[in-house]
Amino acid sequence: MGFHTFDPERADKLEDESRYRWCSSEELISLLSPEPGDEMADLGSGTGFYTNPVAERVERVYAVDLQAEMHELYEEKGIPENVETVTAEVADMPFEDGSLDGVYSTMTYHEFSGEDAMAEIERVLAPGGRVVFVDWDLYGDGEGGSMPGERHGLGHAITALSKVGLTVDHATSRTETFVCRARKLR
Repeated sequence: MGFHTFDPERADKLEDESRYRWCSSEELISLLSPEPGDEMADLGSGTGFYTNPVAERVERVYAVDLQAEMHELYEEKGIPENVETVTAEVADMPFEDGSLDGVYSTMTYHEFSGEDAMAEIERVLAPGGRVVFVDWDLYGDGEGGSMPGERHGLGHAITALSKVGLTVDHATSRTETFVCRARKLR
């Protein structure tokens, strides 16, 4: 599966509230179970559509995106004071070991799903830290989001997280997307 990024010239689509059909803010918050003092990272944050709702409930969110252009668009929109943009690959994030209480990705897991990225996610998570992936399912019909050939199935995410020692505690396939949550137990 080839690596790709979302075209910044189409970034207006990232602000379309119809995206809540696939993952609502309420669902994401419920899956993450954020606490007021938490520090989290939104992996593949784009223009901050799913960054802002989490930022309302935690100490800090790092908006991690490979493309500086996405951060520029987010800045134009207005970044909350407790959000810091980070231009980096998921496989090479500039965080200390065990420094994050949670990481999440909405519709971008397929863009960084390699072993190096999973090892990096495990490295930056604190004991008890959460990982939440909501992404386009391999078995979806391609109605929304990435093309079917670019997608993974839920089993891919479960295996990838388990291989780096994270414990999957919630996993479900839906008509077009899957949800996978894991925890770092120690």
